[in-house]
Amino acid sequence: MKESISEERGDPLMVRAVEKAFRVLGTFDAAHPRQTLTQIAGRTGLDRSAAQRFIHTLSQLGYLRKDERTKAYELTPKALSLAYQYSRSSPLVLRTHPYLSHLNRTTEETISLTVLDEGDIIYLSRYLSPNVLDTDVNVGSRLPAYCTAGGLALLSVLKDEEVNDLLARSQLRAFTSKTIYDVEGIWRQIRLVRERGFSLVQEQIYSGDISIACPIVSSDRQTIAAVSLGASKFRYDEETIIHRFIPTLIAAGRSISQVLPG
Repeated sequence: MKESISEERGDPLMVRAVEKAFRVLGTFDAAHPRQTLTQIAGRTGLDRSAAQRFIHTLSQLGYLRKDERTKAYELTPKALSLAYQYSRSSPLVLRTHPYLSHLNRTTEETISLTVLDEGDIIYLSRYLSPNVLDTDVNVGSRLPAYCTAGGLALLSVLKDEEVNDLLARSQLRAFTSKTIYDVEGIWRQIRLVRERGFSLVQEQIYSGDISIACPIVSSDRQTIAAVSLGASKFRYDEETIIHRFIPTLIAAGRSISQVLPG
């Protein structure tokens, strides 16, 4: 696993032990829900002895659990406590809730709040549609910014050099036959978002999905997020979803911008 940015820059205030402990926790994901000591050591870049010490400490603290039969480790429910504490204390999540909940009720479509983290978006809030869209996206999920409606909306408000830097560090790949993942194609979409004030993607990650999003920017530009609406292509085409939902979505984004700290 690649060394952290702080290590690369020789950050004198960086506590290496804390960084390595979080590196261990970060190896657990949907593709690696259970891992042996050897697997964790390999994915973190730590030697077996160091990995064992961090795993033991995290187990003692209640964040990891060992299956004595398979000798594999997995996260415990306690790991959810950090996410819960964030959701109950974040001004962004708390202040956007009334607007996103209202959007969800009035549109009856899936509404999401996302922010950028490196080249990905993270879902902070998600209000599901009664017309269920069959995806595995939940609060805390990460998806690439370059091929999601929320991600393109977020990239559109960054400086060009910031966008180029993020794209250079992203693993650009196709998820479906319609995914736009070449840099030139991504930039065409970003420029279109800047012109129109909203993004629209179709089947970029999930077949049958159509999504729109607009950016949310606080007055001091310290908070940048995106509100998105996801629906099924079997129910809406591009023209219909724009005509029906974009004015409401943009109005909600502007209202939210005004209530954010700044």
